[in-house]
Amino acid sequence: MFDHAEYRDHESVHAFHDAATGLRALIAIHSTRLGPALGGCRLWHYEHEADALTDVLRLSRGMSLKNAMADLPIGGGKAVLLGPVAPEARRDAFLAFGSWVDSLGGRYQTAEDVGTSVADMQVVAERTRHVGGLAAGSGTVGGDPSPFTALGVLRGIEAAVRAKLKCDSLDGIRVAVQGLGHVGQYLCAELSARGARLVVSDVDPARVRKVCESFGAVPESPDRILAAEADVLAPCALGAVLNRRTITALRVPVVAGAANNQLADGNAGRLLHERGVLYAPDFVINAGGVISVAAEQAGESSLEQVLADIDRIDTRLTEIFERANQENRSTGVVAEDIAMTRIRAGKASTNAVATPARAAAHA
Repeated sequence: MFDHAEYRDHESVHAFHDAATGLRALIAIHSTRLGPALGGCRLWHYEHEADALTDVLRLSRGMSLKNAMADLPIGGGKAVLLGPVAPEARRDAFLAFGSWVDSLGGRYQTAEDVGTSVADMQVVAERTRHVGGLAAGSGTVGGDPSPFTALGVLRGIEAAVRAKLKCDSLDGIRVAVQGLGHVGQYLCAELSARGARLVVSDVDPARVRKVCESFGAVPESPDRILAAEADVLAPCALGAVLNRRTITALRVPVVAGAANNQLADGNAGRLLHERGVLYAPDFVINAGGVISVAAEQAGESSLEQVLADIDRIDTRLTEIFERANQENRSTGVVAEDIAMTRIRAGKASTNAVATPARAAAHA
């Protein structure tokens, strides 16, 4: 594990097994220099255990970068549950997961992610207080963070279109959306409301039909969506979709989507830059969800404040685009440099919301 290409200075990696349900899980804590490590819980069927390790290491480091770029006083971590989980065992499995999270004493705080839900997190909350994404009341943050993630991605697309296409409106802009899960569908609704034309794809035909009927989108096959002719490609499925082969086939000037770890490797960002494709770094553009979860766990921010914080994603990306252009470097490298500088300094914005554990540490 220590020689793994994605290990990259993680503080700790924890493996768990529950004999009663058969559930296996990995929790990776990349950094707590800015505060407790916050990151979602992903339930996925991995073909090999090694794939789960790679995923949790990449995702947890990505959360460190995301949280630092969002000026949040929290570190980065992630959990992956190795599925499948039988429906009749699901409640017991998430009770076990809640106990595992609690055993880490607040160093890791969880929430829903791919394959998990608000209902699952409500079960986790029976065993630990270190969980967010719970049901919310009127005018407060909480619940499914997907709408907040989608709103942040919308702000990022607006910034990228303004920077690359010199357009102040999305009216008539053609956006190819890969992946129509919760975030992808919410994003399609936001884009459609602003006059964008949609090309969409998903491995689930029912999701494609729903979005096409709701928003007048044009369907595309999953194996062709990355090469669709459009103004913006919005990857909103799983990661590592941008590699030498897919980048060479791109027919868009902008890539800006919600998926984590969109770049297959370090060369992918460089290749996008060389080809003149403006890339909105995923850990900057998709921070809306974690902004909402951090505020929920702090118990301090109103919905109005969270929306204002998400709006700042536009400003952050605009600054990254300008600096990358001035320095002739890829946007991903520029954004990672900024995030890692903040992490190494161990300083978050004094205007950011403090989590309960962080506040207690400074009390």
